[in-house]
Amino acid sequence: MSNVTVEATNMLPILKKKLAFLSGGKDRRSGLILTIPLSSDQTSMEELSATLDYLLSIPSEKCKARGFTVIVDGRKSQWNIVKTVVLMLQNVIPAEVSLVCVVKPDEFWDKKVTHFCFWKEKDRLGFEVILVSANKLTRYIEPCQLTDDFGGSLDYDHNDWLNKRLVFEKFTKESTSLLDELSIINDSDKNSAMDKEKSADCALLPSFDPETVLQTGHELLSELQQRRFNGSEGGGGGQGGPAWCPMEEELLAQPQVMKLLDSLREQYTRYQELCRQRNKRTQLDEIHAKVMQVVTWLQGPGSELLKTQQAIGDSMRAAQALQQKHEEIESQHSEWFAVYVELNQQIAALLSAGEEEEVVELKALQQQLSDVCYQQAAQLEGRQNVLQAAQGFHSTTQELSQLLDGLLGMLCADVAPADGASIQQNLKLLEEKLQTVEAGLASLRQKGALLMEQMCTQPSWPLEETESPPGEQQDNVQHIQAVMEEMQLRKQRCEDMVDVRRLKMLQMVQLFKCEEDALQAVEWLGELLDALLKTHVRLGDDSQETRTMLDKHRKFVDVAQSTYDYGRQLLQATVVLCQSLRCTTRSSGDTLPRLNRVWKQFSVSAEERQQRLELALNFHTAAERVLQQECVDPESLDEVDSSGKPLLDRLTMPVIFPDGTEQFFGSPSDTAAAAEGVRERLLLVEERRLQLQEMRLHNDEEEEEEEEVRSGQETRLDVIGEELSEKEDQDEEEEEAGQQDEDLERATQDC
Repeated sequence: MSNVTVEATNMLPILKKKLAFLSGGKDRRSGLILTIPLSSDQTSMEELSATLDYLLSIPSEKCKARGFTVIVDGRKSQWNIVKTVVLMLQNVIPAEVSLVCVVKPDEFWDKKVTHFCFWKEKDRLGFEVILVSANKLTRYIEPCQLTDDFGGSLDYDHNDWLNKRLVFEKFTKESTSLLDELSIINDSDKNSAMDKEKSADCALLPSFDPETVLQTGHELLSELQQRRFNGSEGGGGGQGGPAWCPMEEELLAQPQVMKLLDSLREQYTRYQELCRQRNKRTQLDEIHAKVMQVVTWLQGPGSELLKTQQAIGDSMRAAQALQQKHEEIESQHSEWFAVYVELNQQIAALLSAGEEEEVVELKALQQQLSDVCYQQAAQLEGRQNVLQAAQGFHSTTQELSQLLDGLLGMLCADVAPADGASIQQNLKLLEEKLQTVEAGLASLRQKGALLMEQMCTQPSWPLEETESPPGEQQDNVQHIQAVMEEMQLRKQRCEDMVDVRRLKMLQMVQLFKCEEDALQAVEWLGELLDALLKTHVRLGDDSQETRTMLDKHRKFVDVAQSTYDYGRQLLQATVVLCQSLRCTTRSSGDTLPRLNRVWKQFSVSAEERQQRLELALNFHTAAERVLQQECVDPESLDEVDSSGKPLLDRLTMPVIFPDGTEQFFGSPSDTAAAAEGVRERLLLVEERRLQLQEMRLHNDEEEEEEEEVRSGQETRLDVIGEELSEKEDQDEEEEEAGQQDEDLERATQDC
């Protein structure tokens, strides 16, 4: 394409007037057809000359060499204007014009004059000028190469051509400028590729957006390939005429656009790679700067903040304040840790597509960043663990102190319980509080040990000494130990007071227990007395039963004696406990007289009961001996009477207590029943007495009868002896006869 000195943009108002145009049609020599449509208005020769200069600058030299056929449409103009235009063609394009066809109106101009004038100027003009009507123009040009204004079939839209021309020139201008800029940028990068510091200075931006220019070029190329550029749809020639040539061979627009697009794509690809390398380098530099920024802050201000925070506080409130300060430090670190996470992701993305040198650099940055961040995170975690352990330690200390205060207050209060149950409840509560204190102290020791362990295992700062002196750590340890020792001493003092209070309360429990048991002993002894007087009435039906009842009575008395002795011991213990507790207002002073009074009554009653049982035993023993023996002397009978009658008399007598009161054993019916048993025995003994008297009267008669019987028996024995002798003789005879029979039978068998 020839260099265009004038752009369509600069003369757009003139081109819009359509003073002349290239329709895309061709004559029979394949020369381009230049159409100059003259109007009835006065045509500016200067504008027409500028239009012709612009249009003739479009075709290539090869295309110009084939010559132009100029159609001057003078149907709407005057002859002098047509003549001026034809003459102007001599000055504008004398060598390129092959034929000038002046289209005349049907009834206008003098043919002789006009023909004569053009013929006269033919040699001077250098091209042939013919005057022809519109309907005969096809003699020189095929109809398919003529526009519809001249009866042809060639479509031409001047506005569309102008728009496409503007696009073409814009693309040509922008692409050429963009190619120059990209070439400069790409070439300048070669010289600065080895110098990383200068590469940033060469990061020039082109004046036009390459993507937009390429898109415009592709759209333009698509239009050219559809043969619509310069107003032509393309197609074959007229009947008998040469075929129409494609646009690219005429105006060279399509090859030029394609060449520009190829060059632009090549330079743009190089530019993209250059930008990619620059962006990567810039990204690496930014990552390096951010990494150094993170590392610098963490190793600098971040570390200084942590190094100054080594205290553990001396109370729960102080520990909470330190925790709040630590959370503020953690919040500041969190912002930098977020930057670390983002940088780590960026580095990981670059590592997957980086070159060997970049990979080594990125890995070194990643390792450095990770080491510093993990070290700082470990310091934060260690400090957090120490603060949590410190809060646990101070919280347990506060709780234990409150427990000790509560226990001390309970120990300092006076003990004035109403009964043993309340004392037991207070003692149980005291023991529970002491156990809670012991558990709290054990928990305090455990949390103190944990806190010191956390302090000792806290990560150390590498390659440098912390600003906090070692004495601060030692002070923390000493503070923990001092707190635990103080709690231990307070707990020991409370334990001593608890031991004293426990002893006192146990003595009080024992005092109440002794008093209760002493009263119980009085009640038991009263119950034994009541049982003795009301139920111990029977004297037994025989000596065996009476002896058994006497043994049970002695055991009953032993039980009562034990109960009395137990009550006496309890009352003595009560006196001792009251003296130990300094209690002078106890209500147990009347228990001993009651115990003694009941015991005296029981002793008198038991003695009377024992005497009655002993009399009954003597009575039953003598009566049974009389009743069981066949020969009884009169003294035994008299002994029964002498023991039975006093017993009956004693049953009717009451028991007289030391205070003069009287009490009978059992009810009158029970006494009557016991006396009735004694009387029945006395009657049996009296009957025995009568029997013995009768036996003495009949003794003589019985002796005589026995003598007679004895004589009769002797006579009978003599008779029986004689009968036995006779029977023995008969038996001997029978035995001899039998022996003879056996001998005879044996002899017979021998024969």
